[in-house]
Amino acid sequence: MWQVSPCTILLTDDWGIRGQKLAVGDLFELFVTICYSALYGVIMSFEIIQCKIDGLYEIKPKVFGDKRGFFLETYSERDFFAAGLTMKFVQDNQSRSVKNVLRGLHFQKQHPQGKLVSALEGKVYDVAVDLRVGSVTFGKYHGVVLDSEKHNMFYIPEGFAHGFCVLTDSATFAYKCTDFYHPEDEGGLLWNDPTIGIDWESVLPGITQNANLSEKDTKQPAFDVQKKYFDIHGKWIG
Repeated sequence: MWQVSPCTILLTDDWGIRGQKLAVGDLFELFVTICYSALYGVIMSFEIIQCKIDGLYEIKPKVFGDKRGFFLETYSERDFFAAGLTMKFVQDNQSRSVKNVLRGLHFQKQHPQGKLVSALEGKVYDVAVDLRVGSVTFGKYHGVVLDSEKHNMFYIPEGFAHGFCVLTDSATFAYKCTDFYHPEDEGGLLWNDPTIGIDWESVLPGITQNANLSEKDTKQPAFDVQKKYFDIHGKWIG
């Protein structure tokens, strides 16, 4: 095990990092990154915090500000790679929603997406549900309040359902994706499924009665503990 503050990088016998297979070139880049950081004292621009469910991370950028405004990095391949987050993003999206809008729970099947999400304006409560068969947290969820004033982000890998609700008068939501959007490949779960039991009310009282949902999201199927969704690496097996 090698440690690069503030994160731990695991090198496994099959050359996998956090469940992702790496080519020899990627391993060499990882080695160079670690050596460069150690030799030249590169300071990471992010605090990367592993959540209670394996594979989920809350990411807090360092913000440099004064009375004129602020500056921050929203993504750095070097820093993410050094933390073992070797995903490659291929598409960026934005959406804007008003208070009480709830979107989810969504996933893609044959083209699963990892997502790095954040609020550019306002606040949202963002939720990921573990659908990886064999995971000790299968069917469990983790939620993070994303706040545009704090600039925090949430990384959700392949193999999870995702959803959010808007806590402020409006919110602009941004996400980087590891695969392209394929509308024909969409899957979903009911936002208030009792087995999953997401406590939306704890962050937005009244949301269960006042949720502003799309017609599609009112008709999503219930979670089935017997169903095979994704394998432990986020590949669709359903």
